[in-house]
Amino acid sequence: MKLADHVFLVTGGASGLGEATVRRFVAAGARAVIADFNEARGQAVADELGEAVRFIKCDVGAAADAEAAVKAAIDAFGRIDGVINCAGIGTPAKAVGKGGPLPLEQFERVIRVNLTGSFNMIRVAAAAMQEQTANDEGERGVIINTASVAAYDGQIGQPAYAASKAGVVGMTLPLAREFARAGIRVVTIAPGLFITPMMESLPAEAQASLGSQVPFPSRLGRPEEYAQLAQSIVENAMLNGETIRLDGAIRMAPR
Repeated sequence: MKLADHVFLVTGGASGLGEATVRRFVAAGARAVIADFNEARGQAVADELGEAVRFIKCDVGAAADAEAAVKAAIDAFGRIDGVINCAGIGTPAKAVGKGGPLPLEQFERVIRVNLTGSFNMIRVAAAAMQEQTANDEGERGVIINTASVAAYDGQIGQPAYAASKAGVVGMTLPLAREFARAGIRVVTIAPGLFITPMMESLPAEAQASLGSQVPFPSRLGRPEEYAQLAQSIVENAMLNGETIRLDGAIRMAPR
């Protein structure tokens, strides 16, 4: 599937990996809907990029918001060809800290956004995609999820984040198998240490230190590199049911 003249819904598209994806896809001729909780930033990006982009405020964990986001894409552009799930949160916390057990609602919130939120968008988008006419390759859509190397190398203080991302990895193959007969592919990207709003909140020295831990290239990943891989996934019909580590060969230490 080519990017040009196709429609993509990008959760978390107002910043970081999602924003870079929106910008790259639109530059290649695609149309995009940004689904993000940050209304001011999301609308600003949409206004900058023009008629090819729409914004909708979206809580990815809410069923009604997922339905509204997919409907917004179809209403604006007539169809939906792909979903790129970039929305996510990460709040480091040990299971048992100095103040006692981690409040359960903090764990559940991370799961709700990162895992349930991804599935929520997938189920609604796939239902719409399977009703569309397939292209010459038999494709009706593509779904790209965002996991993390934490799914494999979760550090101390990351039980909620690592569990949420491992869940994203775990549902990739069964969803790809389920949607195969409809011509909908499912692929997950597991980034390593990338420049995101969360990373940018750290001091420059801390960012440099983290980047130096990456074997090669010894730096933080750039959002544009995530977007580049997302484009390759869309355009390569044989990529399906797989999780791709995008991490410079890093393997995270326990802490």
